[in-house]
Amino acid sequence: MPIKILAFAGSPRRYGNSETLLDWVLSSMIADPDVIIEKVPLDEADINPCRGCNACEKLNKCVQHDGMDIYHDKIIAADIILLSSPIYCMGIASQPKALIDRAQVFRSRKYVLKLPIVPLERKGKRLGVFLATAGQNWSHVFDAAVPSVKCFFHVIDIKDADISYLMINNVDEKGAIEHHPTAKADAEKLGKSLIADSKKRLSQ
Repeated sequence: MPIKILAFAGSPRRYGNSETLLDWVLSSMIADPDVIIEKVPLDEADINPCRGCNACEKLNKCVQHDGMDIYHDKIIAADIILLSSPIYCMGIASQPKALIDRAQVFRSRKYVLKLPIVPLERKGKRLGVFLATAGQNWSHVFDAAVPSVKCFFHVIDIKDADISYLMINNVDEKGAIEHHPTAKADAEKLGKSLIADSKKRLSQ
C-alpha cells in the first residue's frame, strides 16, 4: 500500500533554512519504494487569504477558486502532511498562515455541518509534521506558531498526539542550518520514524 505524503514548503524564500529542513526529512522518506511524495512551495501555490465570509458553513466548500481547489482534496487524501515555515516576527510566515486560515472549510464541515473529514477507517491513521526554523536563539521563539499549526492539523482530523515537531532556532542567514550540529541527522531520523509509524497504522 503506497504512503501518500504531502509536503508544504512555507517560506517565501526558496531553498532557505526551513525548506532545507523539510528536504532532509523527505530525502529519508523517498528511499522507501512505498512512498509517494508531493512537495508544494506555498509561494507558488496560489492560495488566497480567507475572506471570513463563513459561506463554507452552508456550502461545504469555499467560494474562492484558486490553488485550494487542487490542494483541498490532496490534504484529505494524504497519509502524512508536512508543513514547514520560518518564524517571522515571532509567528508563522504569511504563506502557511494563508493555508491554515483556508482550512476554515474543514472546520465548518466538521463542527457546523457535522460531516466527516476522512472516512471512518482512516481516522487515527494520518500523521502531521511541523518543521520550523528561526533566527533568534530564544527558547520561546516557536511558541506563537505552534497553536496555529495544531489548529490546522486538528480540523483535518490529525490529533495532537499524531503531530511531530522539529524546530531549529539560531539559524538566521540562508544556509545557516547546514552548519547546525544535529538538524540534518534529526530530520533524517524523523523521516524514517514517520514512515515506520505510517506503515504500522495503515496495516491495521
